[in-house]
Amino acid sequence: MSEYVIETKGLTRYFGKTCVVSELDLKVPKGSIFGFLGRNGAGKSTTIRMLLGMVEPTRGSAHVLGKNSQELSPQDRARIGYLPEGHHVYGWMTVEECGKFQASFYPHWNHTIFDAVLSHFRLDRKNKAGNLSRGQRAGLCLALVLAPEPELLILDDPALGLDPVARRSLIQSMLYVTRKTDRTILFSSHLLSDVERVADEIAVLDRGVLRASCKLDTFRSHVRQFVIKHNGKEPPLPDFPGLLQTFRTDTEISLTFANISHDEEHHIRSLEVHSIEEIQLSLEDAFVTYVGERGEKSFFTKDLEGVK
Repeated sequence: MSEYVIETKGLTRYFGKTCVVSELDLKVPKGSIFGFLGRNGAGKSTTIRMLLGMVEPTRGSAHVLGKNSQELSPQDRARIGYLPEGHHVYGWMTVEECGKFQASFYPHWNHTIFDAVLSHFRLDRKNKAGNLSRGQRAGLCLALVLAPEPELLILDDPALGLDPVARRSLIQSMLYVTRKTDRTILFSSHLLSDVERVADEIAVLDRGVLRASCKLDTFRSHVRQFVIKHNGKEPPLPDFPGLLQTFRTDTEISLTFANISHDEEHHIRSLEVHSIEEIQLSLEDAFVTYVGERGEKSFFTKDLEGVK
């Protein structure tokens, strides 16, 4: 058995002349909670649909649970739980009827898990699914996905639009399902504080290109920020190859690097200035800088000075 539940090689998808996913080589370790990150339009949902065999790649391949994603059998799909963004439900069914309908497609259905998730989200079985709040719909969808006890759980932006209480319930449920080491979760999310709380590893997709795939702590440690405070006389700085972003005020310069070299760090720390401080970045700060526009930044209000 492979140590990876998902492996892609050169996975590429064009829509017309537009390349949405380009030469993606991705490996998701068995038993991990894997965060799949990227801005809107980065290609995350298209990648997920290719993994599930819902979209055919232009070229390249994807293997899920050891099987080619374009050849997944019903038995293979029963081992995969998929929660698409939007939390779609059949509104005319009751919560109970949704469960019975979904259970009919699976050879194994754990009623205890289904009931536990309903209880966790305080769902009334007799309530129509169409009358549920957004958070309750997310809870119902999660119950439907978890009850077959899938080996692989794929969640496409599952917390989209949820309030903090519902998001916390969702996170707790994700942690519950991976309490067994052979369970794996791949999930995309724009809520990076949630990713930071639960993910073991992350991949960063930027305009269809895989920019990083590593342990979460490794990513944060390779994106570093230094704040240089001076007394109004700015020190001269060379062109740093690893510099992502520069932010200046009258008395400070903030420099953010990817994979800063020893020589670059030594140069910064040897500057004759008032103080030099390294700031520990959150995942969100590191990600935003890493995939954002590179170069020099300033307060947008400064650009408006003198404008009437």
